[in-house]
Amino acid sequence: MTEGAGIRAGDLPDDLTATEAGMWQAFRNGSVYDLRGGDAVVDDPHGGHPWGPERSVRARIVAWLLLDGPPALAGRVSSLKLTGVRIVDTLDLAGGTIVPFVELKGCRFEKEVLLPEAHFTTLRLVDCSVPRLEAARVHTEGDLHLPRCRFQGGVRLTDAHIGTDLLLNQAVVYRDRRGRSITADGLNVGQDLQAEMLESHGELSLRSATVGVSLSLRGARLANPYTRLALNAPQLTVERTLYLTPAGVGNPLLTSGTTPARGTRVQPFECRGGVRLDDGRFGDAVDLDRARFALDDDQELSLLRVQTPELRFLGERPERGKVVLSGARIVNLVDRGTSWPGPGNLHMGGFAYENLVPQDAFPLARRLEWVAAATAEYNPEPYERLAAVLRNSGEDEDAREVLLAKQRRRRETLPLAAKLWGYAQDWTVAYGYRPGRAAVWMAVLWAAASLAFAHASHPPVNKDGHPAWNPSLFALDLLLPVIDLGQVGQWQLSGAWQWLSAVVILLGWILATTVAAGATRLLRRS
Repeated sequence: MTEGAGIRAGDLPDDLTATEAGMWQAFRNGSVYDLRGGDAVVDDPHGGHPWGPERSVRARIVAWLLLDGPPALAGRVSSLKLTGVRIVDTLDLAGGTIVPFVELKGCRFEKEVLLPEAHFTTLRLVDCSVPRLEAARVHTEGDLHLPRCRFQGGVRLTDAHIGTDLLLNQAVVYRDRRGRSITADGLNVGQDLQAEMLESHGELSLRSATVGVSLSLRGARLANPYTRLALNAPQLTVERTLYLTPAGVGNPLLTSGTTPARGTRVQPFECRGGVRLDDGRFGDAVDLDRARFALDDDQELSLLRVQTPELRFLGERPERGKVVLSGARIVNLVDRGTSWPGPGNLHMGGFAYENLVPQDAFPLARRLEWVAAATAEYNPEPYERLAAVLRNSGEDEDAREVLLAKQRRRRETLPLAAKLWGYAQDWTVAYGYRPGRAAVWMAVLWAAASLAFAHASHPPVNKDGHPAWNPSLFALDLLLPVIDLGQVGQWQLSGAWQWLSAVVILLGWILATTVAAGATRLLRRS
């Protein structure tokens, strides 16, 4: 019988093998067609044990069933449910509309699966061995499930549209000829994209992808020794949260959004290669709890211009490579001091955050080291941002310490004369951020000068009319510029006393000038 003839009546084609005939009848009945033998080693689709004709069907017959299959038996819904089946040749459904439900478990594909621009209701490939999945612009009304599958030549989901969930949990994906494991640029997922415990050997590319709820890479292991990036996802949009966090290792595996309980053995998210999340938009948070990044010197964890209400930077400190937060806009920065890289490997130019939520001990001294690590060359903006956040949190004293640290850092960039003047401001009034220090200096200088002038020879200028000699008032009149207490012009000093009075006047001007500079700075801040 030729293909198509009598199919609408449900007749069995003549050229089917016995195995294919069984699949044909199971399709009409909507039942599972299970060809497993019961031996776990033989039934392993990823193992080396050969599967013979008794477990093999031609890809052309599978496509025939899905694209133009026979009607269902009375009272049944036709569907393709295969378990432990070997599909021979290339399964080509490109551009087709597949109405039946498709679920293949523990199957082995001998050649690549071609699904470009195909339309499915729901497609599930579970624990299957697939040389390559080519599914650019594929469209599903429901889920696309690929858990525990192994793809030897990569997966392509460019511009695919998944109606509900995309599952890649525990999948193992090797790179294609271009060095990419999963190419999903422009991917649109209606709800969750779960790739928990994923093993990616190559570049995972999600450029301009959109996820309707959350993107979970809990416990995933990404490795790409071939190029700079292991995760390339600029302009990624996730309506809720991006999870680069641990997954619980147990039976069953604690995935699908479950936070591992205390005492549970966990597998952290690990990435060996650069990460690019530039210009990403995340509705709730970016969570890097206990994440591990193994970077080369020329690789980066790049969060350029990312926008999210919360960044949980709680991973392990990268030993090499750079962390880039320039231009990012965060509401809550949840972090710990041991997660940030050292000096020269952190870039925060234009990094805006509104609240600091440190985990564990993160004293101000270490927070200042954090800012210094991000400014190999002096830049006032990170200091001013930190001071503003602390001030808004009611920590005014800490905010002043940050601004004082900013002035001291700036001083190191000034020429010698300005640097000396900076030291004078620092020693006297701490650049105006410790104004009480000026009163102490004035009091000490006044007391010392008063004691000294009490022993000075002081003939009056006018013998007929002059006030009584008062060394304390005389010293205070010298110290206070502009203000005249009527003492300095009434007495004559000579020799070393003239030099002492000149020194007191000079120190008074220096103190007055630094106090004025500090007061101006305080007024500007308020």
